[in-house]
Amino acid sequence: MIEAGALPAPVQATLLVGIILVQAVTLYAGYGALERVATPLIDTITNAR
Repeated sequence: MIEAGALPAPVQATLLVGIILVQAVTLYAGYGALERVATPLIDTITNAR
């Protein structure tokens, strides 16, 4: 793990914002991929009659 406690406050804040940005982009891409897979599957299940 990166030791950020010894870094100056502006650097710590920048690291935090960067980590949150990477997490947001990852979740956005993950949910987009999940939607592409799940939507046809749900349509197939609901129209199976």
